[in-house]
Parts: sequence; C-alpha cells; structure tokens
Amino acid sequence: MEPKYPGAVERYVNMGECYDREALWPLRREIMDCMAGYKGCYQRAYRCLGAAAEITEDQRAALLTDGLAQKLAKRARGILTREIPQRKGEAPGQVKQRFLGAVTHRGPLCLYGTALAQCGRVYELTDSCGLAHELLVHLLAGATANGYDAVACPDPMAPDRLAHLLIPQLGLAFLSSGGGFSPKPYRRIRLDGAAETDVLRRSRPRLRFARKVSAALVEEAVDSLAQAKAMHDVLEGIYNPHVSFDRVEEMAHSIWEELQTFSRE
Repeated sequence: MEPKYPGAVERYVNMGECYDREALWPLRREIMDCMAGYKGCYQRAYRCLGAAAEITEDQRAALLTDGLAQKLAKRARGILTREIPQRKGEAPGQVKQRFLGAVTHRGPLCLYGTALAQCGRVYELTDSCGLAHELLVHLLAGATANGYDAVACPDPMAPDRLAHLLIPQLGLAFLSSGGGFSPKPYRRIRLDGAAETDVLRRSRPRLRFARKVSAALVEEAVDSLAQAKAMHDVLEGIYNPHVSFDRVEEMAHSIWEELQTFSRE
C-alpha cells in the first residue's frame, strides 16, 4: 500500500530491517530458484483459470437468449414481491462487495457457512453455466431500491458477474451451487433447466464438451496452486530462522505508541 501523503500523513515501514542479511546471503541461489518457481506456478494457474472462465462464458452465451433473460427477470420480480417488501420512508440500501468463494490450492472453495451464519432462509441456485448473474442483478437492484442493504458476492472466475447475494436484514440469501451446497435450502431454483428447450437440446453436446474441458483446466490450475503453495512454504522455511521477530514486535509497539500519541492530539 503506497502512502498517499508520505511523511505528512503516512510513512513507510521497512520490515526488511528485521532480516539477518548476512545469514541470508549464502542462501540467495536457493531463494531465487524458489521465488522464480512459485511465481511460474501462479502464472500457469492464472492462465488455466482464465481459459476456464472463457469456456464458461461460451456456455452462458449459448443459453442466454432474450427469452431466457425475460424469464429470469420475471422470476426476480416474483421473488421481490414475495420476499423483499418495500420499506416505506427508507433511503435506498447500500451495497458491499465481498467474495464468498475462491479457487485455492485445495480446490474450489465456497464459504457457505459465512452466509448461513447471517441468513436462515436460502434460495439455492443450481447453476453450472453462469446464469445466476442474470437473476441476481435484478434481485440486487430491487432489494436496494426497497431500502435493504445487500452483500453482492462476485464470481471468482468472472468478477464482473454475481454468484451470490446476501440480504442480512431479512435473513435471506441467494447462493449459487454446482451441487456443493449440502444443507436443505428454503427454496431451490434450477437455473440449468431454465433455458429454452430447443436451445438446450441443440447446445447439449457443446455444453458437455465445455464442462469437461473447463473442469480439466480448473484441476490443472489447482495443481499449479498446490505447487506454488509448497514452494512458498519452502521459502518461509528458509527465511524464518533469519528473521528477528523480537525486532518485528518492537516495531509494532513503536507504531502503536505513535498512533496513541496521534489519537490524543
């Protein structure tokens, strides 16, 4: 994080002062090899995820007709009428963006428990083709217009599209799943089957191939992330004995005392 007003409001904190540079110098080749290796693994993972996202977009484009878009908008209006009543006299709600899931070195992960801790009623959106956004964007607009704050959760594979929506004031959540949501939902909407029948029939071989290739790309990305994590752990193992954590703690206390002084002024 770069200081916006260096020296006047913010300042740099040089954690590099806590390294034993003399001890690290003989280890430089091992450090450089690990650093290059794990960065290469991350780059490969991101390329695979980017390709998988493009394939998912192709699936979505194959199914998303004007008719389907109108159908999902109508479904959203029905949900808004039934579940999200207008709060008279209230200002429009605020929107926070938070990722609920990610692709990690352990595989795709979604913290459904975080949503369930805030929302007791869950609409499960079964969605393997990226159609959830078309429903959620209408629900988000309607919820905020009716005076409710919302948490909009982007799809980690395509951050410009929504994957989940939480409305904590109503204890209501809309969670996309590819079959990984285990609790019994309040209601379930099968978005995969919402497409027009003839379009779905024509696109079935294309969708089957796309799912297979996308899954293989994500699997390769996860493997690359696991390799990157292993190399990063090796780097930490090299550095750890040569860091003065007492010095780190001294710096923390010094900064804390400085903040306390400013707060009293």
